[in-house]
Amino acid sequence: METPILARIDQPADLKQLSLPELTQLASELRHVLLNKVSQTGGHVGPNLGVVELTIAFHTIFNSPVDKVVWDVSHQSYTHKILTGRKQAWLDPAHYNDVSGYTAPEESPHDYFNIGHTSTSIALATGMAVARDLEGKTGNVMAVIGDGSLSGGLALEGLNIAATLKSNLIILVNDNGMAIAEDHGGIYQNLRELRETNGTSSHNLFKDFGLDYRYVDDGNDLETMLTTFKEIKDVDHPIVLHVHTEKGHGYQPAITNKEAFHWHVPFDLATGQTLHPNTKETYTDVIHATLADELAAKTPITAITAAVPGTYDLKRFARQYPDRYFDVGIAEQESITFAAGQAQQGLRPIVFHSGTFLQRAYDQLSHDLGINRLPVTIMVAGGRINAGDPTHQGIFDVAMLSNIPNLTYLAPTTKEELQAMMHWALHQNNGPVAIRVPSNDVQSVPLAPDFDATKMHTLHAGQQVALLGVGSLLPLATAVQQQLAEQHIDATLIDPRDISDPDTMTLANLKADHQLVVTVEEASLSGGFGEKVSRRYYGNSAMRVLNFGAAKRFNDRETTNELRHEFKLTPDQIVTAITDQLAE
Repeated sequence: METPILARIDQPADLKQLSLPELTQLASELRHVLLNKVSQTGGHVGPNLGVVELTIAFHTIFNSPVDKVVWDVSHQSYTHKILTGRKQAWLDPAHYNDVSGYTAPEESPHDYFNIGHTSTSIALATGMAVARDLEGKTGNVMAVIGDGSLSGGLALEGLNIAATLKSNLIILVNDNGMAIAEDHGGIYQNLRELRETNGTSSHNLFKDFGLDYRYVDDGNDLETMLTTFKEIKDVDHPIVLHVHTEKGHGYQPAITNKEAFHWHVPFDLATGQTLHPNTKETYTDVIHATLADELAAKTPITAITAAVPGTYDLKRFARQYPDRYFDVGIAEQESITFAAGQAQQGLRPIVFHSGTFLQRAYDQLSHDLGINRLPVTIMVAGGRINAGDPTHQGIFDVAMLSNIPNLTYLAPTTKEELQAMMHWALHQNNGPVAIRVPSNDVQSVPLAPDFDATKMHTLHAGQQVALLGVGSLLPLATAVQQQLAEQHIDATLIDPRDISDPDTMTLANLKADHQLVVTVEEASLSGGFGEKVSRRYYGNSAMRVLNFGAAKRFNDRETTNELRHEFKLTPDQIVTAITDQLAE
């Protein structure tokens, strides 16, 4: 498809010269380039397709960056980026990786924050509006929030403050009836009632906050959005603009399967089918088999998620056990404290999280679970050195979770360990247990009869050098051991298992016939497992320690291979560091 209108757009001001038919054609061109790229690279499909018209309308009527828009999560900002000087990243495959999938101030003056987590936009916009007023500046400030983000507590806190302001603030609620999956909770029942009554229901969350309110039934109609924005531009008080849109608008596979196309791996554009489906056994399969075994044994488990069921394919569990499945919406804090309440009353809840989102519930993990020693099990996915956006990092969970008192953090290395650790967690009474789901392909090794989730497992007893490979990096430690053997160094190989309180007996025994301990982990070194070993257990001894892991920083679109090489997480690099150390 040719894109003659888009070819004329280099900045938002260019839109102001276009007629309505040209803007309508631009919307079609934008959908084409959006789909063409994400079908090849993967990315957020449905959220971006749903806001094409309202984004065009915003940049046509308002004057960015004097008028400011803050995109909640910002996973729906692709059209915004294209219209603000970054279209090459969608038009030319050679430039596909030039920009982030989220807003990024270093890319453009039209972006104000790096945002990849939900429920932040209203609070950010209220702060910007106050700063504008105190500095005597002008301009509109708009927060765009949707895709289930209103259920996050921070969104409600932002609404609470917004209602107290006395100047311009526009809160655009992009209501597509979905979160990542379907939305959950009373807030969304109210939004549904407002949609069904064309915004006239007497039950109105936003008016109850004291906010002005306006409803738009078809946010995918460009003319309607242009007219609406003209009418509310320069409003002198806070107003909620409730806009009904269709997630995935313009692409039938994304409309039919909204959850799958919230974010999608590369797919065939004609059919919507995944290009490279994974047909192997996954750790998700192992988890579901364990859940079935526990329920068959009458363990009173529940499954809880905060709007990320797809990460663990939890709809599979929900179909079989609907009364034991709870999606609390995008509300990580609620998921943890909700589980705490269940555990206190005798249930055995399992909370399923991505590590990068779990950090939003740190206080609940510490205060509600740790202090109260409640036996909640937390599955943590995404713990790895990854090449994603700075807002989606998988390396900080170990430092966060392993330093909460009374919480045990386990790192299985095989499917057998994962099953055994889940069983142990669900039947112990000492406190919360988090389990770091391995990020590599499924490994399978039979368990020894004396399995103990909190004791290190020595896979090979050697001398001189001990290699401790955490979780999904045990295969890397194994490769290092094999290379050392070729140099006639018989290294000990250990699976640490418990990465919150390392097994002191095993570490003490290594002092007898080892001079170097090497830790390898797929997490930040600062506050991580290796730091515990080197500082807490060997700091005042003659034992030398080498720690390998990730630097404490926010990575940004480097490839995983590049990061592993930089962090010296390859067999050759680790072997060289070990032999150099032994030669000193």
